[in-house]
Amino acid sequence: MDLAVTSLRSARTRADLRLAAGERLLAGGTWLFSEPQPGVTGLVDLTSLGWPSVERTPDGLRVAATCTVEQLAGYAPDPAWTAWPLVGACADALLMSFKVQGQATVGGNVALALPAGAMTTLLTALDAVAVVWTPDGGERREAVADLVVGPGRTTLAPGEVLRAFDVPEHALGSRVAVRQVSLTAVGRSASLVVARRDADDAVTLTVTAATPRPVRHRFPSAATSAQVSGVLAAVEWYDDVHGALDWRRAVTTLLAHEVVAEVTA
Repeated sequence: MDLAVTSLRSARTRADLRLAAGERLLAGGTWLFSEPQPGVTGLVDLTSLGWPSVERTPDGLRVAATCTVEQLAGYAPDPAWTAWPLVGACADALLMSFKVQGQATVGGNVALALPAGAMTTLLTALDAVAVVWTPDGGERREAVADLVVGPGRTTLAPGEVLRAFDVPEHALGSRVAVRQVSLTAVGRSASLVVARRDADDAVTLTVTAATPRPVRHRFPSAATSAQVSGVLAAVEWYDDVHGALDWRRAVTTLLAHEVVAEVTA
């Protein structure tokens, strides 16, 4: 898709991220170039800031907002990170070609806030916290589970920029199980469900794609079938062309019981 842009700037410092009227931030651009963008007259390239794609930290792992899906999936994890297969599972759930995986960014997938955004699923399931640069030169931190508030909606305020996602060590070393279902063999996710069991036996259930925003519930110990059903009974379900509400509720309930049973077996 051609955009009617008249300028392209490469960001070198935070000051370069102050957008003029009609400007938009550009990272992978897989969505930006996929459909008309009325009113967009200029682009500001985030990738020129040179953020390391994936970094080890004392507390776990930092994933840059400009890290591509391919770079994250190809990162060599610590052998102790038993939850790492979830990265590949979520990357595959996006059902994109290898060319798109090489361009699409983790931050772009989260910022787009589609219910089927599997990078949102991954980061929510692993208790990731978003690092957000604020226009005043500071930063704030917010759980990814709370950052996405609905289809196409986030808590990001005008002028704020996603910098990175911090994933805690305890989540990376957990036991995980994941299930995904679509209406068609190569269709957008209608339900994507993850269960995670930590070293202290706490179980975290994450439901996405079937809901308008990520749903995450933490059980202090192995959850019973009745407890899982109780959590799902209070969920708001999503209804669009990729799956009817009642069908999504039914399949998600089945998948949720399966993943919780798998991690607690």
